[in-house]
Amino acid sequence: MPQPSDIDIARAATPRPIAEVAARLGIPEAVLHPYGRTKAKLDPDFLASLASRPQGRLVLVTAINPTPAGEGKTTTTVGLGDALAALGHRTAICLREPSLGPCFGMKGGAAGGGYAQVIPMEEINLHFTGDFHAITSAHNLLAALIDNHIHWGNALGIDPRRVTWRRVMDMNDRSLRDIVTSLGGPQNGFPRQSGFDITVASEVMAILCLATDLADLERRLGAIVIGQTFDRRPVHARDIGADGAMAVLLAQAVQPNLVQTLEGTPAFVHGGPFANIAHGCNSVIATRAGLALADIVVTEAGFGADLGAEKFLDIKCRAAGLRPDAAVIVATIRALKMNGGVPRDALGAEDVAAVTRGCANLGRHIENVRGYGLPVVVAINAFDGDTPAETAVVEAFVAGHGTRAVLCRHWAKGSQGALELAEEVHRLATSGAAQFDTLYPDDLPLLSKIEAVATRIYRADGVVVSAKIRDQLAAWEAEGYGHLPVCIAKTQYSFSTDPTRLGAPTGFEVPVREVRLAAGAGFVVAICGDIMTMPGLPRVPAAASIRLDAEGRIQGLF
Repeated sequence: MPQPSDIDIARAATPRPIAEVAARLGIPEAVLHPYGRTKAKLDPDFLASLASRPQGRLVLVTAINPTPAGEGKTTTTVGLGDALAALGHRTAICLREPSLGPCFGMKGGAAGGGYAQVIPMEEINLHFTGDFHAITSAHNLLAALIDNHIHWGNALGIDPRRVTWRRVMDMNDRSLRDIVTSLGGPQNGFPRQSGFDITVASEVMAILCLATDLADLERRLGAIVIGQTFDRRPVHARDIGADGAMAVLLAQAVQPNLVQTLEGTPAFVHGGPFANIAHGCNSVIATRAGLALADIVVTEAGFGADLGAEKFLDIKCRAAGLRPDAAVIVATIRALKMNGGVPRDALGAEDVAAVTRGCANLGRHIENVRGYGLPVVVAINAFDGDTPAETAVVEAFVAGHGTRAVLCRHWAKGSQGALELAEEVHRLATSGAAQFDTLYPDDLPLLSKIEAVATRIYRADGVVVSAKIRDQLAAWEAEGYGHLPVCIAKTQYSFSTDPTRLGAPTGFEVPVREVRLAAGAGFVVAICGDIMTMPGLPRVPAAASIRLDAEGRIQGLF
């Protein structure tokens, strides 16, 4: 009998009323803003009341470099959270919201899998509570106000050639990467070159995820730099009166969303920046709420530890004053084989040598995360076809790095398949072993920060930076932005900027193609290699298989 699909498992579940889920964290029903029976946002006044509460333990789930074979980082986050709850610990899970781009592009849904999912899966993967649409609207309102200001006399003297604020949409569309706007005559404004990014790369998304409350959100929105005047002075969103209206559009979106796992564990799913082109973490508001309400919080950061974990630790934790207590690095035998040089169509055969070679990727991630002062455990996310000999190779390799590898079967067994992992994570998180510190200090020059990430995390020989980019970084330092952390945008598939260089490559440099100031979010983006902030669809997009069946149910989403 074939195993049920993820969507079949999700549909077979009987969700608990959201008030019952909230009660597991001591959240009164009166402070819930329900979106139906199984989703709710939390009242802002209640969130503010949590500030003085003691904080729980914070556990980060990250992974090796992803491959098409999959690692199951979100699935492991959910399974671990359920297992901790099954052991009797008051647990909260904090995840990002999925983007429509991957759902209709190549990756598919992002709500976990098997018996380790958050539900309602279909709603979470589609419009959910409308947060992404609000972010898209607020971002594009600012773009419209900029062009409108220029059209009606341009009192601020904005130089149309130096407007850096692009538009966004939550969909993959390569044809919108570079465009010309306002064609058609004077009534349509002044033509200029611009483009679109995907919503998850929007600075507004980053601001929502890093803001501490609505007032901080509005302050950050006002600090956005949208371009320069003709005499090269920066222009901010507040200068054209955009911050208030943008905050109005985001007033509900900034409230965290509460849902549940298949086993009823509370999960905050809020915000969704990608880690390959943005900072890759869920919202500070959701994480802080979880820490005030639970004894232990399990959160994830996007893609491999070279991207998601680095940005979680150097951007989010720095900005919010968070101090994680432990980290989990997820690996699969299949992905280790691919990192060891095995093509995807040959992963079914046992190949101990390839697993051994692929462990170099895992080893580098272990060293990097421990370099932040965090105790680490490796979760081997089990798949059918993994052999004892292959698993033994990973366990021995990890033991050689002074830590443990735990075999996990949460996809097939839910919490019962991750109890050993949960016991080890709780032991590490409560041991007091964490001595967290960031990779670089605030006062390091911006270029040196980029170099620190490239050489110490990616193990590159250095960075390749043009004189124009050097001058731009120096100018931002002169304007008072030198204290900001950096957010590297690069391929997720490799430590390098070449997605084909798997494993643990050496002997490469990191070319920085462009830098962008995200003054409201509070970081500087360095776009490296060929990475695009507006992805394209694959030759056969997932959208081609998504449809409604005769009963009106969604098919093909996951």
